[in-house]
Amino acid sequence: MPFLLAVLLSFIPALCYAAIVYWLDRFEKEPLRLLCGAFAWGAVVATIGAIIATTVLQLGVGIITGSDAVAELAGTTVFAPIVEEVLKGLAVALIFLIFPHEFDSVLDGMVYGAITALGFAATENVLYLYFQGYQDGGYSSLIALFVLRVILGGWGHAVYTAFTGIGFAAGRLRPGLGSRLLFPLLGLSAAIFLHGLHNIMATFLTANLGLVGLGATLLVDWLGWGVALAVMVWAILRERRWLVLYLREEVALGTISATQYASACSLSGQMSARIRGRHARQFYATCAELAQKKHQLAVVGEERGNTARVASLRARLVQLAPMA
Repeated sequence: MPFLLAVLLSFIPALCYAAIVYWLDRFEKEPLRLLCGAFAWGAVVATIGAIIATTVLQLGVGIITGSDAVAELAGTTVFAPIVEEVLKGLAVALIFLIFPHEFDSVLDGMVYGAITALGFAATENVLYLYFQGYQDGGYSSLIALFVLRVILGGWGHAVYTAFTGIGFAAGRLRPGLGSRLLFPLLGLSAAIFLHGLHNIMATFLTANLGLVGLGATLLVDWLGWGVALAVMVWAILRERRWLVLYLREEVALGTISATQYASACSLSGQMSARIRGRHARQFYATCAELAQKKHQLAVVGEERGNTARVASLRARLVQLAPMA
């Protein structure tokens, strides 16, 4: 029963947070199969890999230094941020490499990174709530850890790995191999830095200053979350600008009507379309994808058949328009 409670208190909020991320992706939703795969990677592959790798590294430090305390400190403040962010970032990298046509914008990168990290956080929280919560102090300790890790700190992992996604997206939208290597590394470095900063503050400030240190750590975390949210809002508005710019030509070509153009470029119009039914949802999602592909064609050129994709999406819009 306690373990089941730990699972429920970890996975239900993580899935709710994932639903919020999915909702924020307003114009062109990412495929659910990829999002489910990213969540599962974080929950299983990244978590198990992180436990094994961090344990091995800690044992190595313990053998070299002869100190369990030094090994544990190194594991928490150095190894965990690096290992966990690399393993979570691998899911984003695989999507970037295998499904590049689904990786269209900064917002897409943030979504894939955050969803992967929420899967990781869900499994990690199960282990914390049960082993360090219930087994150490019973149900009261379990609930205290739930409030601290899941409620007050629930967006931490998602924000860290979202920066890895930003890095891959920035590289995706720039020509040249150098950019495609540099920007993902910068994004991963930002994720590792933020994760490491949190762990260092949580370790030293909480130990030395108690609740004051905890409050300072949470304040820095929340400021980071605020920055990530601001970037996400900027990315949403940029996708809207692409719609306004690139769909204007489609009205002139007769692909879509002026009324459909106005709805496609409007957040409220998109929300109304999702209520009207499947055909309307498909139509406006295709509008968003067409705008993004036209932007990619303008920025990076042909790249794996962008011209053909634009033509295919335009033809699909012509088919869907009468039913939208």
